[in-house]
Amino acid sequence: MPRGRTPFEQIALLLQGGGALGAYQAGVYEALAEADLHPDWVAGISIGAINSAIIAGNPAKRRVDALRDFWHAVSASPLGIPYFRALKLGDEMQHQLINQARAMNTLFFGAPNFFVPRMPPPALWPPGSPDKASYYDNTPLRATLERLVDFDRINAGEMRFSVGAVDIRSGNFTYFDSTTHKIGYEHVVASGSLPPGFPATKIGDSYFWDGGLISNTPLEWVLDARPRRDTLAFQVDLWNARGELPKDMIEVEVRHKEIVYSSRNRAATDRYKYMQKLRIALANLIKKVPAELRDGDDAKLLLGEADDKVCNIVHLIYRARPYEGIAKDFEFSRRTMEEHWQTGYRNARQTLADPEVLKLPDRLEGVRTFDCGEQRV
Repeated sequence: MPRGRTPFEQIALLLQGGGALGAYQAGVYEALAEADLHPDWVAGISIGAINSAIIAGNPAKRRVDALRDFWHAVSASPLGIPYFRALKLGDEMQHQLINQARAMNTLFFGAPNFFVPRMPPPALWPPGSPDKASYYDNTPLRATLERLVDFDRINAGEMRFSVGAVDIRSGNFTYFDSTTHKIGYEHVVASGSLPPGFPATKIGDSYFWDGGLISNTPLEWVLDARPRRDTLAFQVDLWNARGELPKDMIEVEVRHKEIVYSSRNRAATDRYKYMQKLRIALANLIKKVPAELRDGDDAKLLLGEADDKVCNIVHLIYRARPYEGIAKDFEFSRRTMEEHWQTGYRNARQTLADPEVLKLPDRLEGVRTFDCGEQRV
């Protein structure tokens, strides 16, 4: 049934992977919560899986505080260097130098309550368990998530929850979904086990790596789900598929990351728009077929694909500042975390100011897309 401020049958929140950039998603969620747009389904990859677990694993009134608790915990300096809120950075070069220094701090010492360097370094270890084959040890994340996430709440089914990971042996993409699995800490961590930084995560008899190795977004998983419903989908991306032609090696590395991890979301959206138009046309056509012809096997097969459901896909895409550079996904400083959070909050409020976002598309149109800062298509 339609809920809250919208006539849609469900609200879905889809969170991409992107490390330290994930604070942007937390800011987006804060704006959605303020607007009373609480998701019925949250799905994520990597850092998006962690944010998803915090959202699904807390009551509505506690979610923003729990997200802030997590991002404050992991953005504290591992060396205890204080964060000076009043410090003003004069230009992009100065800001870039500060960011690079903070990123080096993360590389050498990790992020508190999240991961620490593996000691001794893995190059000095003999071959052994796959859960030790990584540069960092992410066991501190267990205590953080167990403190902030109520997995019993996730498994109770109040909100559907999905995270994606890759089975290392088969190379197949797997979704752990609260409708088919009993979700635990290991499913969330598996989705963010990006090699060689983090170790493989064992679930049952299988080992898993970060879902972003195959697809860094849960968009298709949610849109292809059955039964289909009128859906308001907020797709929160941390990597911009569109960018400038790189002119030096640093820009090449940055652009490479953006292309790999943006996961062709626009192409997936365009494909879904086309397929949904076909389903709508098929549903309209079948209505004109005589009743005696609808009992055949061919007609039943077509009926299974036909529907007139509609969807608004709202893209909120983090557009990194030039000074962030190649370290933007592992620069966990408090200042940068707050910049990302506030940007997500502002972008979401800007998007929600468009009243069309919360209106059902025409049944013949099927799917509409919105893009923060860009013209609707």
